[in-house]
Amino acid sequence: MKIAHLVLTYTNPQLTERLIKVLSHPQFDFYIHVDKKFPIEPYLYLRKYRNVFFINDREDVRWAGYNTIKATFKCIKEIAASKIDYEYINFLSGQDYPLKTAEYMLAFFEKNKGKQFIEYQSIEREWVEAQPRITKYHFTNFTFKGRHRVEWLVNLLTPKRRLPLELEPYGKAMFWMLNPERAMYVVNYVESNPQLERFFLLTWGSDEFIFQTILMNSPYKDELVNNDYRYIDWSAGGAHPKILTIKDFDALRNTNDLFARKLNAEKSGKLLDALDKLILPAAEATAI
Repeated sequence: MKIAHLVLTYTNPQLTERLIKVLSHPQFDFYIHVDKKFPIEPYLYLRKYRNVFFINDREDVRWAGYNTIKATFKCIKEIAASKIDYEYINFLSGQDYPLKTAEYMLAFFEKNKGKQFIEYQSIEREWVEAQPRITKYHFTNFTFKGRHRVEWLVNLLTPKRRLPLELEPYGKAMFWMLNPERAMYVVNYVESNPQLERFFLLTWGSDEFIFQTILMNSPYKDELVNNDYRYIDWSAGGAHPKILTIKDFDALRNTNDLFARKLNAEKSGKLLDALDKLILPAAEATAI
């Protein structure tokens, strides 16, 4: 069983390298998308690893903007075009880090073959605070002068927006583990319906609801497991999760999640070292 780990990053190539080394396995490949705003050259030394590939068609990723989805779609299409028979694409950021060994993860995917892992809630009934992301116009993807004023006026003068094609909106977290065919289903569905692309372009944080919405309105909804197996701490409040540190080690050691986010090469340095000591000996013991 082959797995493609897809990493969207702009932060620290050394942190990405640590992830690659900890998860090194003949069945794992790594696809790296470096935000187009940032130079790719600091990352290119990672080509020394045979299982590392760079996404060629890079996108200028804007936080909470539709460009994040455009970048993700480009990555999925390049992975699909590789013609390698991957069973799963595992979508990561450059600030995620493994909590289990490669052997553990491979056994997890083997055991759960045919299931799709993504967090979801109904935006109409459960995640109601996310409704304005869809019902209002957002110009997050644009940078023209007076953007916020225009956005305010448009929302003042226009009715609430509704998703095209009578889709029921679902969402939650942006990360997932999907079969490439299901990921391509989302890409093809959105790109073959221009009214959807136009609608999503003017939403906020579309990366946290497009995949859920399309899949939960698809023939594949029964395959979805409502869990992305990410350990994330939102206790700090605000729009960003807490940066994990060595104080979080015990919680991470005892979780069933496969990955932790969000880690920082400097603030999380001691935690990264502790996780490596936990994971690498276990991997060596499994190999023996």
